[in-house]
Amino acid sequence: MTTKPALAAVDDDAAAPLTHHQLRELYTLMAVVRHLDTSAVAWQRQGIIPGYAPELGQEAAQVGSGYAVDRSRDFVFPTYREMGVARAMELDMVGYMSTHKATWHGGMYNPMESRFAPIQAVVAGSVLHAVGWAHGQTLSHPDGETGVAMTYFGDGASSQGDVHEAMNFAAVMKAPVVFFIQNNGWAISVPTERQVAGGSVAARAAGYGIPALQVDGNDVVAVYEATRSAFAHCRNGNGPVVIEAMTYRRGPHSTADDPGRYRSLEEERLDAGEDPLARFKQRLLRDGVADEAFFAEAQRQAEKEVETIRAGIQDLGPRPGAEMFGLVFQEPTPALQSQATAWRQESEHV
Repeated sequence: MTTKPALAAVDDDAAAPLTHHQLRELYTLMAVVRHLDTSAVAWQRQGIIPGYAPELGQEAAQVGSGYAVDRSRDFVFPTYREMGVARAMELDMVGYMSTHKATWHGGMYNPMESRFAPIQAVVAGSVLHAVGWAHGQTLSHPDGETGVAMTYFGDGASSQGDVHEAMNFAAVMKAPVVFFIQNNGWAISVPTERQVAGGSVAARAAGYGIPALQVDGNDVVAVYEATRSAFAHCRNGNGPVVIEAMTYRRGPHSTADDPGRYRSLEEERLDAGEDPLARFKQRLLRDGVADEAFFAEAQRQAEKEVETIRAGIQDLGPRPGAEMFGLVFQEPTPALQSQATAWRQESEHV
């Protein structure tokens, strides 16, 4: 008889409840992420950016998990839809959004400083990268606490073979990595029940001997606490953890998608459940953590920040092509060095 793998116990410091200040900070982050997300869709329609992958309805899953990252030692490996994680980790958002403007592949932010890897457009592509980095941590810190990798992917990407390889390798090697699945109900146009047998990605973890948590992805506090527990488990040498955040993609898969072709507005309304931002607001009001004046100010600050980001995006010029030679290899090959020299010389004479 087999037993379900369990998370290691979390010490008291790692399990301390969020303070009122932290709860208000989480709401502020969710507010700016919501406003930036809806604004980015409008920017695409206005021609400011050529494409964007919305995350409407997933703010709690992204902000709650990103808020748990220790930016002094952990590393996040995103897909193309983790804008909320990026904002929670305090990235330069103009640099982050430069990818959506197609200004520069991977974004103009510094991955090493931000601890946020370049945006990954290949489905499940970031999963293998995360496991490789995490395994490097176990090799570099065999006798002490390690940094933890967290990789994001969706319920659709969970069916990729790369995910099987990554989970199996991580489990065998006890790599400190959190597999964070945002199950938003749709793999583009295919509902979860039509492409995930049993409907649960977290249930697959047992087959690899990995403990798993399935959490309400619309509850930002629950997501934060689950992610914090998973990080503590990984950091202490216990191997990987799977988190499945159950949420709902309220908008299209991307600005090139028409969700009306595969679901009705009535189905969307019924299936989406309670809005995570409104839900958290009601909790803070009920618990006396914040008042209406706080929420009004949070919205005002969100609008101000997003306007600054919009102006920064519009001011972005084309990137000098020679930069490509410094971002692929740590030590460029002689052929690349020769090409880079020729490029610069040609650019100087244009």
